[in-house]
Amino acid sequence: MTTAFFRTHLATRDPLIFDALEAEKKRQQGQIELIASENSVSFASLDALGSVITNKTVEGYPGNRFHGGADFADVVEQAAIDRAKALFGVSYANVQPHSGTQANQAVFFALLQPGDTVLSLDLASGGHLSHGAKPNQSGRWFKIIPYGVHRDTGRIDYDAAEALAIEHQPKLLIAGGSSYPREIDFARMRQIADKVGAIFLVDMAHFAGLVAGGVHPSPVPFADIVTCTTTKTLRGARGGLILSNREDLVKKLQAAVFPGVQGSAHLATIAGKAVALGEALTDEFKVYAANVKANAHLLAETLMARGVAIVSGGTDTHVVLVDVSSKGLSGQQAQDLLYKVDITSNKNPIPFDSAKPSEWKGLRLGSSAGTTRGFGAAEFAAIGTMIADLFDAAQAGETAEVEARIKAEVAALCARFPIYA
Repeated sequence: MTTAFFRTHLATRDPLIFDALEAEKKRQQGQIELIASENSVSFASLDALGSVITNKTVEGYPGNRFHGGADFADVVEQAAIDRAKALFGVSYANVQPHSGTQANQAVFFALLQPGDTVLSLDLASGGHLSHGAKPNQSGRWFKIIPYGVHRDTGRIDYDAAEALAIEHQPKLLIAGGSSYPREIDFARMRQIADKVGAIFLVDMAHFAGLVAGGVHPSPVPFADIVTCTTTKTLRGARGGLILSNREDLVKKLQAAVFPGVQGSAHLATIAGKAVALGEALTDEFKVYAANVKANAHLLAETLMARGVAIVSGGTDTHVVLVDVSSKGLSGQQAQDLLYKVDITSNKNPIPFDSAKPSEWKGLRLGSSAGTTRGFGAAEFAAIGTMIADLFDAAQAGETAEVEARIKAEVAALCARFPIYA
């Protein structure tokens, strides 16, 4: 019994799960991934994520654990900490948050009391659930004042944000989100925070890899605290980071993560984070980050040239936010159309959109995963053309022939750029 337990592979032990995972691998191999929050981790990261360190329980931090036998756990977590500090130029890094949302939750727990006022980007304008959306804990426990974007440009209205800050005197000001495609003026936001005495938090979950690669301004010189995920443009294991140069906040942040909002650390995930952070310190990653940004720009330009409306008229990041109502579609319809031809995307609200997901007019696309796969300018131009062709066919009410052609083109493109072969 014991021998079998340690030697029986998944295919034999649990065929249902094995088959589902194999099917998922084939799905990823055979589809073009354009969901902006997704990426593909390295094979080395997969090794770390599936390692025996998953068996180890630890609470606390390296050198100060509540469980024995943590020698090698300390090596792994300290490596992740050191690499995050070096990568982003900070004196403090916490690598334990299980997600970006829990990193944000820990910041709230460290600095706020229920009922405190928070100023954050409106969800439809590109904000994030964990910044105060009503269904989220952050929206239930705190007084959330949303700021937004100019209706004509789709860019943050900093004057309006400042006026709201002066009126409501928030304790926390948040910049960043999940679908804002433009660079944020961190210096201006810092000025607003200082004017009202607010702590300034930047959630760079989506563009952290671009910051790491040196192709996007860093919020670190301006923010009191920076949070991010290690997925998306960092293309690492799923989890979060908390970063800061505020030494006076370190103890509060440490205690907020553990024992504040989390228990034991997920060491296999932290090992995967450490691998990805090490990869992001290389010159190869700098090239990757530059390509991510260039490919997103090209995708946006290709679509706009075909009459597809892009929110804010383009992108400064990996995110391309499409207003599919310009082609007579809803976000759900566009997402479903693309999935039929093996292109994955997600419906998304756009500024001033309906509160009902079924009525959203947006489609969020991203270049990170395709760039990881090896797609370059020619491939992203081709992808943009495929999408535009499909939208035009849908407008004309004749999609069958176009769908068959594009599905074959997608299959050929994926075959030329295999993953996990």
